[in-house]
Amino acid sequence: MAEWFLFLPQVRMGIDDVVLRAQTAEHNGFDGIAFIDHLEPPGATHQSIWEAMTIATWVAARTERLKIGHLVLCDGFRHPAVLAKQAVTLAEASGGRFELGLGSGSWPAEFARFGIDDGDDAKARARRLAADVALIRECWGSDGVTERTQEPVPAQPIPLLLGGTGKTTLELTRKYADWWNIPSHQLERLDALLPTVGDARVSMQQMVGFAGAQADAGAVAEAAHRRFGHLGDGLVCGTAPQLVEHFGALIDKGVERFYVWFADFAAPATLAEFADTVMKVIARSGGSTA
Repeated sequence: MAEWFLFLPQVRMGIDDVVLRAQTAEHNGFDGIAFIDHLEPPGATHQSIWEAMTIATWVAARTERLKIGHLVLCDGFRHPAVLAKQAVTLAEASGGRFELGLGSGSWPAEFARFGIDDGDDAKARARRLAADVALIRECWGSDGVTERTQEPVPAQPIPLLLGGTGKTTLELTRKYADWWNIPSHQLERLDALLPTVGDARVSMQQMVGFAGAQADAGAVAEAAHRRFGHLGDGLVCGTAPQLVEHFGALIDKGVERFYVWFADFAAPATLAEFADTVMKVIARSGGSTA
C-alpha cells in the first residue's frame, strides 16, 4: 500500500496556515507531512521561510497521527551530534512519528551568503554527509554503545531517509537508509536508479497540478506550468482519473511513498478532494494499474 505525504515548503505562509494544512491532511488520510530546510527560499530570497526543525516540532504537537519529516534537512546546517539529539527528542515527544530526512545540501548560494563552509564543493559536502551519518548512528547506538553514544538512545528506531542521486548518497542509502527519495527535478532518472538503492524503500517527490471536479483543467495546467514548469517531469497535471493512472503506474514500478507538492500551495479543499478521488481510489484498487 502506497504512503502519501503532503510536501509543504514552509514559505510564503503563516505558521497557522501550515498547521491548518497539516491538520487537514491528517483528517483526510495523508500518512505524513514533510518540510524543506533552507535559510532562504531557493530562487526567492525575498520571501519568508520558517526554520525546519522548529516548524516540524510545532506541527507534531498539533497533530496526532501524521509522520513528520523533511525533504531534506541540510547536513551542513547542524552539527551531527546536535541533530542526533534533536531527532531523538522529537521522536520521543511525537510518539515515534519523526523520521530523519537528510541530504548534503542543494543550494550553494545560501552556504556562501551565511558563511557556511563547502557550499561550492559538492564532493566535500558528500564527504561530510558520510561522516555525519556515521556519527548520528553512533550517537543513537545503532551499532552498539560507544563513548559517543548519547542518552537517551531512541526508544525505537528512527527511520532514516536520504535524498539525492549523487554517488555518495546512493552508497549511504544502500548501507544505512530505510528510505531513498528521488527529487522532483530528477524523476527522469528513476528507472535507471531504482536497481541501485539496495533494500531501501523508494519514495518520490511529485509536484501536482490537480484539476478537481469543479476546476478548469486547462487553467490549472497553465498556472502550474507557469509557476513550476522548470521541474520538467517533476510536474504532473491532470484530473483525478488521470492522476490515479499516473501514480498507479509508479506504484507498479516499485515506488512506495509519494511526497505530493501541490501547485496551488495545498489549499485545504484541494487536499480533501485529492485524498477522496485519488488516494482512496488507488487504495481500493490495491495500488496497481496492471
